[in-house]
Amino acid sequence: SMSLKDFKVIFWWEFIHRFLGRLIGILFLLPLVYFSFKIGLNRTKNLFYIFFLICFQGFIGWYMVSSGLVDRIDVSHYRLSLHLVLAFIILSLIYWNYLNCNEITHPKITIGYILPLIFLILLFVQIAIGAFVSGMDAGLIYNTWPLMGMSYFPNDNSIINLFKLSVFNDPSLVQFIHRNLAYLILFIYFVILFKIYLNKLIFFTKIISIIGFLLLLQIILGVLILLSGANIFICSMHQISSIFLVSSSIYLLYLNFNLQPLN
Repeated sequence: SMSLKDFKVIFWWEFIHRFLGRLIGILFLLPLVYFSFKIGLNRTKNLFYIFFLICFQGFIGWYMVSSGLVDRIDVSHYRLSLHLVLAFIILSLIYWNYLNCNEITHPKITIGYILPLIFLILLFVQIAIGAFVSGMDAGLIYNTWPLMGMSYFPNDNSIINLFKLSVFNDPSLVQFIHRNLAYLILFIYFVILFKIYLNKLIFFTKIISIIGFLLLLQIILGVLILLSGANIFICSMHQISSIFLVSSSIYLLYLNFNLQPLN
């Protein structure tokens, strides 16, 4: 039932996305070649790994789109998730290398890297599950909060299904996992916050406050997405703010990485 006018809207979103992907590759490659000659391959080899991932991301994009060309009109949510997570990995590696190129002041005493690493891994898992929610339009069901309909667990399912491989193909269960993983991430955040304030690590006050604000914003936007029936503008804000949340969490990890932890 799609009209030519409807198709033109989809076409231009797709065209711009592909154009930006190629532009990103070119804008990364040209400085990389220049600095490889200027300061040597040995000092830029980490950036070549990132460029490889950017090229691989283009392939994954094609791999994702191709899943919607045969027997279905939407793309595989697994391939969509892979495409999104890889984008965040590339972003994270670029930011990590940026931090390495700057003289970042490190604290003498840290909380160790284990908790910040667990927090960051959970964020990546949450991003992957979020892509499942998006890919299966799972945000269009159970548009209530904090309950899913009239109950905490979706009443169209059984708890036993959470332990089956088909769990990631079930929209209501994927939404349930996405909700509760957010609560777990919030809990880990409070553990980190408690450890920082308990040991009076003033150095981390600013970054942990920023992470807390972004985490709260993410939760509020997530709830608004449900209540609005997955409004596209709120969904976009939810995805954009996740970039800042991940970046801030990487900075926290960087400050605590390979340094003297608390006893």
